[in-house]
Amino acid sequence: MCLRRYLGLAGLLSFSLASVLPMASAQDHSRGRKYKAPPDTSHIEVEIVRASNGKPIPNAAVIFNPEKDGKDEGNLEVKTGPDGKAAIDVIPTGSKLRVQVIAGGFATFAEDYMIDTTTKEISIKMLRPRAQVSAYVDNSGKASERKPGVQEPVRPPTTPPPASVTPPATPDAESKTPPAPETKPNL
Repeated sequence: MCLRRYLGLAGLLSFSLASVLPMASAQDHSRGRKYKAPPDTSHIEVEIVRASNGKPIPNAAVIFNPEKDGKDEGNLEVKTGPDGKAAIDVIPTGSKLRVQVIAGGFATFAEDYMIDTTTKEISIKMLRPRAQVSAYVDNSGKASERKPGVQEPVRPPTTPPPASVTPPATPDAESKTPPAPETKPNL
């Protein structure tokens, strides 16, 4: 009798486990997030040099602003080392990348690049500041007129104010005092 009871419990237990396990495994697949592999990234190396002599510019700010499928991916800033190079390897392959360079004493640089390979090397030659281009005057290639350093603003020369002309004064016309009474001599 003990064996019969044991077989009955074992059968009931196996039946309940067989019916519960498929439901539990089906529920586990529908829960949680699905794994999404990160996008392929490219290694980008930017070299910043002076246009005048080709020497590297250390400590220049290089700003990377990627855009993939019309969506802005944020921006990242990296400083150049003593060799004038900055490297980054988190930009998605196939994105459009805007590179901006800001260095003290040089004009700001900005240009768009298409990142279509796994490695990309960019060389940028920095120029000294130029005068602002005007639609009214031909300023092509004209160097900046301001000298480096602190300068006072240019002010037009001041002229003294013109002297005001006053009309000549008439006696007793302006004063409101009554005339003194005439005295008669005593005879």
